[in-house]
Amino acid sequence: MKNTLKRRILIPIFAFAIFFSGTAFKNDFFEIAKQIEIFTTLFKELNMNYVDETNPGDLMDTAIKSMLADLDPYTNFMNEQDVEAARINNTGDYTGIGARVKTFKDKLVIIEPYKDYPADKAGLKAGDQIIKVGDIAVETYKDNAGDLLKGAPDSSLEVTFKRQGKTQTATIKRAEVEINAVPHFSLVNDKTGYIVLSQFNEKAHAETNYALRDLKAQGAERIILDLRGNPGGLLNEAIKIVNLFVPKGQLVVTTKSKVKKYNKTYYTQSDAIDTEIPLVVLIDGNSASASEIVSGALQDLDRAVVVGSRSFGKGLVQRPKQLTYGTQVKITISRYYTPSGRCIQALDYWNRNDKGEAVRVKQENYNEFKTKNGRKVFDGGGVFPDVILGPYKKSAIANSIANNDHVFNFATNYYYAHNIEDINDFKLTDSDFKDFKKYLNSNNFSFETETEKALYKAFETSQKEELNDNIENDFNTLILNLKSSKSNVIDENKDYILELLTEEIVKQYAYREGLYDYYKIHDSRIKKATEILSDSSVYFDYLR
Repeated sequence: MKNTLKRRILIPIFAFAIFFSGTAFKNDFFEIAKQIEIFTTLFKELNMNYVDETNPGDLMDTAIKSMLADLDPYTNFMNEQDVEAARINNTGDYTGIGARVKTFKDKLVIIEPYKDYPADKAGLKAGDQIIKVGDIAVETYKDNAGDLLKGAPDSSLEVTFKRQGKTQTATIKRAEVEINAVPHFSLVNDKTGYIVLSQFNEKAHAETNYALRDLKAQGAERIILDLRGNPGGLLNEAIKIVNLFVPKGQLVVTTKSKVKKYNKTYYTQSDAIDTEIPLVVLIDGNSASASEIVSGALQDLDRAVVVGSRSFGKGLVQRPKQLTYGTQVKITISRYYTPSGRCIQALDYWNRNDKGEAVRVKQENYNEFKTKNGRKVFDGGGVFPDVILGPYKKSAIANSIANNDHVFNFATNYYYAHNIEDINDFKLTDSDFKDFKKYLNSNNFSFETETEKALYKAFETSQKEELNDNIENDFNTLILNLKSSKSNVIDENKDYILELLTEEIVKQYAYREGLYDYYKIHDSRIKKATEILSDSSVYFDYLR
């Protein structure tokens, strides 16, 4: 037992020591060695003497993650499962049931079945709650229940699931699943091509290249590249995608670090497909990292008109470092800069405020840069579009609604309650919005604002100090007013919420493929991009 414990303690420590000794941290090696020795001694004494049984592996995992959490959100320890998930994300290939699944303690929920893949062929739909895989109940399974769905190609599994309260079973035959970086490309009209690039995995350049060539062969004389919602990925793929539209030898991005070997400049390496074709790039607040390299570079080079809302603002570059036992640590090694010299990082994780929160650059501290044609562009976080459409005024309450399954669950219920014959004619009404607000109330949606937290804290203090009872009356009045104010905020975000609901409902009727067809008819950003591209004088005016 003690030998096992020693191995579990000492091997990670030696791994860290070897890692640090091979980097620019050599100058601080004594301090690092000292701190490792202190930690090793503490860890040994804790595990040997603590009153209850300890799990050294769990303690070490907590220690590592807590240490990294003090840096930035992108410097992460990755266990074997995380490493495999990253591999799937980068390659776009895995074996499974072909669906996006969310894991809960007692169920696995199908968020999105992929068209014509095993889950879809077996009849599973968005919202289905898998409670048993084979004879194994999800509720009692101690490890990651999502792993139960994985297995060899052509192997079968039986799942028990609930749909709208009724229990059913289905047999699913696993298969190799290919996640496309370009899930859709087509003509918006006879002269305008539309390419959706959803992630920067190893297939991103090849698939975008194919889409561009195919659309040109179909007669496209102008292109819309949609990077909305694209969280980024591989840096080299971003550079190669810029290279589709700009000539060989063009600077795309520079990385700067305190470690000299990570200071690099990246240039296009090949001949472009088309350096003249008019191009609009669509971005939003969820376009991050590699998406910002592409949109920022094309904007700086005056090669594309950028339309939408300010991008996410992730200007930090990570590199995975191999550790022992199949684990990795993903470390932020540098910042990236667009051709004009802009750093697009929005948050400062190294100079936090009094609450320990990362600080956003204030607008008065933005720095001005110039594009190739001399247009003004600014740093300060994210790529700022040439044509602003949105952003909707997204409050913390609206974001909480979007991030807590309320939109998904309402859309699922809507799907089973309505029979829509032509999804391309679908449009939510004011009545539907009222129904959604009723749904939030009936499902006890609550969001405690910072104002409420401060009021509750002040009221608690007043009770301890036994102050006048009138304070309680004033407090209750303020809380009621706040609840009314929160309801008003939801109304102010009506357009944003309706858009989220519409997208989710359309997907449940027509899969993701149908959603892109719906976008081409109804999406205001695509309409604006098409309008800009259809008039060459308007297009070039934006770039002058």
